[in-house]
Amino acid sequence: MAAVLITGASRGIGAAAARRFASAGWDLLLLARSSSELDHLADSLRSSGRRVGVVAADLNDADSIAPAIEQLVSIGVPPTVVINNAGAAYTGALAEMALSHWQWLIQLNLTSVFQVCQAVLPTLRASKAGLIINVSSHAARNAFPNWGAYCTSKAALEAFSRCLAEEERCHGVRVCTLTLGAVNTPLWGTDTVNASFDTRAMLTTDQAAEALLFLAQQPSTQVVEDLTLMPATGAF
Repeated sequence: MAAVLITGASRGIGAAAARRFASAGWDLLLLARSSSELDHLADSLRSSGRRVGVVAADLNDADSIAPAIEQLVSIGVPPTVVINNAGAAYTGALAEMALSHWQWLIQLNLTSVFQVCQAVLPTLRASKAGLIINVSSHAARNAFPNWGAYCTSKAALEAFSRCLAEEERCHGVRVCTLTLGAVNTPLWGTDTVNASFDTRAMLTTDQAAEALLFLAQQPSTQVVEDLTLMPATGAF
């Protein structure tokens, strides 16, 4: 029986992915900051017959990540697929960005992914067919004014993913990225983002979830190293 571990699972792409994987017959291990939202999602998924384990943890707290992953992996079926979806954004000029904001964004978008990967690798290596999917952005390959910190974090995530893929290949663990254009998620309404894009022209969370399932369903003998999904309207 297949199981997937998803971070940032309580809302947006993470919640959509949890529902899509559940409908495809996967068991789920879900991690997010909000325990109430996680529990609500888990209850709805369990009603469809899926096994669901949840752990609430703040990925901005570096010391809490390894224990949270250890607790989550010990619940139910060990995951063979891990989706690092949790992340955040910040808009503002690099010259004026507070160091605390920079460190917060790098922790969430890059360092926490590194920590999650370290924590799950023993389990994935044991399966001999593990897959890590890191959710990236087209901002990794482009420069947008006032999005410099976000672009930097995603570019680093892309490089990290490629290097990890090379190191883990001999252990039977595959690593890939899902590179997304703008997706209509709660990110656009957060206090750290100042943007007025037309969310109706963006990708939906269900489209992103479908792409994640496609990557996860690849046979263990192959890997789609990166899948780029953009709105038909192009970059915002």
